[in-house]
Formats: sequence, structure tokens, C-alpha cells
Amino acid sequence: MIYYDISTQENTLDKLFWGRVKVHRTFALFYFEKGTHEQKILHQLKYGYKAQLGIQLGKWMATDWLQKNQNLKIDAFIPVPIHSRKKFNRGYNQSEQLAKGIASILKVPVDCNFIRKTKNTNSQTKKSIFHRRLNVQNVFKLNKKWHQYKHIVIVDDVVTTGATLEAIISIINKRYPALEISIFVLAMAK
Repeated sequence: MIYYDISTQENTLDKLFWGRVKVHRTFALFYFEKGTHEQKILHQLKYGYKAQLGIQLGKWMATDWLQKNQNLKIDAFIPVPIHSRKKFNRGYNQSEQLAKGIASILKVPVDCNFIRKTKNTNSQTKKSIFHRRLNVQNVFKLNKKWHQYKHIVIVDDVVTTGATLEAIISIINKRYPALEISIFVLAMAK
């Protein structure tokens, strides 16, 4: 694995969102490329019916985060939602499994009801940047219930163009402009 560094300085993941949405902090456990062991792990997590793998990977993410002494007050982990049909077919949401693993180490709650995906969209993997953004427009909805969160962390398995995270953060920022939002991802595509 190629571990991805987190620091107070800007990194590649931070730069992905510059000029698009405001992100407080970013963290990725590793980079991945096609044909690598990391891609195989991600494929098993997403399509291999290995929910426990997500929890273990989330624990590794949290452990790596703690080793870097990141003192960051987090109120909740928010997994990137998948449509209920996709969750039924897969048996779990891989981002939720990662969030559960992270939360078990960092002792922060996971809020799976903060945001939901209302449309069952096609996979982003073969789409261009433009089509990825179109694919996730108007597909997420916030729960009506207000939470007194000051800082949340959105958890996702892999970020390529950032289109999904950008769509989610934009919706949150419209309703809660003072809410600080950070991102934890298992992997960032090179």
C-alpha cells in the first residue's frame, strides 16, 4: 500500500475541491491505480460481499489517523449513501462499513440518516468528469431533522473526480453554511 499523508498543508485530495466546495480537512489511507492490490481490495469491498472487510479497513483508517496525532473534534461520521435498491442487492453500504470501523476506534457516532440517495444512478466508473457530475446532480436529500453538529466527516470508499462528494457537500452547505465538513476516504485514484 502507498499510504497517503495527512497534514496541515494542502494535499492532492484538498486540491481536488479547491474552488468547488469548502472542505475543512481531508484524509485518504492510500492511492490506488488499476491493476494493483489496492484495486483488488476496493473491488472486494464493493462487489465481493465482504462487509467485514469494510469494518477492518475503517479500523486501519482510524489507526493511521490517530498515529498522525490529529486532534480534531468530530461530531459524527456520515457515510456516502447508496440507493436502497443497491444496498439491498449488495447487502451493505461499503462507506457505512468503513464509517463503522472508523467510529469503533475513534468513539464517534455514525449517522446513516443525515443524508440519503433518492435516485438509483448508474455507476460512475466509466463516466467522464462532466457526466459524473451530471449523474449525481439532484440525487441526494438531507434529512429534515436538525442535528447540532459543528463538524462532520463524510466517509467514502474511493474518490476519483470528487463529483459525488462535491454534490453532497453542496447540499449540506446550502442548509448548514457554518457546518465544518471533512472527508475521509479509503483511497484516492492517481
